[in-house]
Amino acid sequence: MKRRINILCMILTVITILETVALSATVFYGVLTKEVVEDLRNSADVMVESDAWQMVSDPANVHMGKTPRHLRITLINPDGNAVCDSDADVRGMENHKNRPEIASAFSKGEGKAVRNSQTLGKSAFYYAVRLDNGYVLRISKEVSSMTGILLSTVPRLVVLSVLLFAACVILSHALTKSIVKPIEELAKNLEGPGMYHVYEELEPYVTTIRAQHEDIIRNANMRQEFTANVSHELKTPLTSISGYSELIENGIATGDDVQRFAREIHKSSNRLLTLINDIIRLSELDVTTEDIMEELDICDMAANCVEMLQMSAEKHQVQLSFSGEQQMVTANRQMMDELIYNLCDNAIRYNNPGGRVDVSVYREVERVVLEVKDNGIGIPEKDQERIFERFYRVDKSRSKSTGGTGLGLAIVKHIIALHDNVKLELRSKLGEGTTIYVYFTK
Repeated sequence: MKRRINILCMILTVITILETVALSATVFYGVLTKEVVEDLRNSADVMVESDAWQMVSDPANVHMGKTPRHLRITLINPDGNAVCDSDADVRGMENHKNRPEIASAFSKGEGKAVRNSQTLGKSAFYYAVRLDNGYVLRISKEVSSMTGILLSTVPRLVVLSVLLFAACVILSHALTKSIVKPIEELAKNLEGPGMYHVYEELEPYVTTIRAQHEDIIRNANMRQEFTANVSHELKTPLTSISGYSELIENGIATGDDVQRFAREIHKSSNRLLTLINDIIRLSELDVTTEDIMEELDICDMAANCVEMLQMSAEKHQVQLSFSGEQQMVTANRQMMDELIYNLCDNAIRYNNPGGRVDVSVYREVERVVLEVKDNGIGIPEKDQERIFERFYRVDKSRSKSTGGTGLGLAIVKHIIALHDNVKLELRSKLGEGTTIYVYFTK
């Protein structure tokens, strides 16, 4: 970035110097032209006032006398022929009648012209005025042309340009450093508070970058924690399977013990399989681009889920009920099945014997509500924001006994995030139960 800014500043400096030189030369040459023409006009006016020019009758009697060194004076008769010239022999001159300044003087009383010589680098300025006797008095002066002026000033311009360029390089370097410094400071301390000296125009970008940086760090920590939790969760059932199978293999277990050990191996295998399936599903949701949305009856889906979980509810001595009427929503069918199942299964597992889980679907103004309510153990207020994290459990000992993987609500959270029109609200009080509301908007 520094290099680009420096290069751009240098290019801008060169362009500015060239434009300044060209503009200065143009302005100077324009002023010079006006001054030369005005000088010639004034000289002509002085000469016209002399009666000697008005009384010319015989060219042989015309005497130029002493003329200013820098001026050339020519007298032209009404036929366009030069009568006398202060710098040249008129006998070899061609007819001047068609010269612009002469033609203009004969017709309008005065005329002027400029003729450039690229070879000599000179410009000849002519001013002609018609006398009362019909003759034309022309005064001319040679000055350096614009090219000549530029060539004569090249050494000075080169020196000046080099000095200006050097000064601009130093200033551009200092300016670049001051521009980039706040950005470099920010890059070194993204986690620090405040905006330092960040430019006002960059504040929205800085805020976004910091938020993304915080998300990256948070996600990295979550992945690290997730990896540690997965290792632990997988190790527990595998250790159990390995231990019981070793006892059977070595012949230590006999009779009823073999059947009991096999039952424990089967239980641990099921737990391991459920855990692996949940981990795979979470990974799929992390990278999913699934956007197959359809109109579906959320009431019918909730009713089917409640029916499917009746055996699990009876096993946990929990009464599971459903109420509601047909309500159409737009969502992904497979994901909604998983969402309802995980919410209901979680309410059953974290309940007390003799408890209740009530599932209902109803319309509330312009939204459809899926409500899963239980009178179970409840969730402490300090844990309510974290229960949707992977493997987070309020009561770890209870989770092990119920067979939960700790990933059900994490899957729910991911499904909600993939639906723009679906929101979730949690209300819970320790010892009284939990109610989860899922809102579907159009």
